[in-house]
Amino acid sequence: MRKQAAIAGLVLTFVASCASAETIAERAAPCLACHGEKGQSQIEFTPSLGGQQAPYALIQLFMFREKLRVFEPMNEMAKALTDDDLRAFSDYIASLPKPVPPEDAGEPARMDHAKALAQQFRCSSCHKPDFSGGDNVPRIAGQREDYLKKTLGEYKDNSRHGYDGTMADVMGSVSGEQIA
Repeated sequence: MRKQAAIAGLVLTFVASCASAETIAERAAPCLACHGEKGQSQIEFTPSLGGQQAPYALIQLFMFREKLRVFEPMNEMAKALTDDDLRAFSDYIASLPKPVPPEDAGEPARMDHAKALAQQFRCSSCHKPDFSGGDNVPRIAGQREDYLKKTLGEYKDNSRHGYDGTMADVMGSVSGEQIA
């Protein structure tokens, strides 16, 4: 119940700030309440936005506005945004610094296995070898691990849909153990 009230409060703050804010940074302040100062999230299952390409951010914001991607707080925040707003927010997101990788790089054997899986499933063919993404492909380098695991699971169980079927196709043969 408290989480829903907090989300409702953020939505109201966002709507009010959009109506009265002058700069895109002021308008984006409520976004950063969840997605983190300078775009690096500190909230479980919430993506870091820093370093995302403007075309990718634009597509995602459009999908939230049109409810083609469903997450109620984002759908609510995006529903009143004009096309110009979507472009302004996506350009702002692209200006945020890239997330800082965690200090703990993870267990070496687990990381080696992850690298082998990324190679096996050709993740770098879309996300680039350094996972920086590009244009309409998200940056996954430095992204929260819990968010990546959640997202891959959603593509796997078909509860999340992209703007094309690429990720659903890729995730079809990936096991839950491999996602972890």
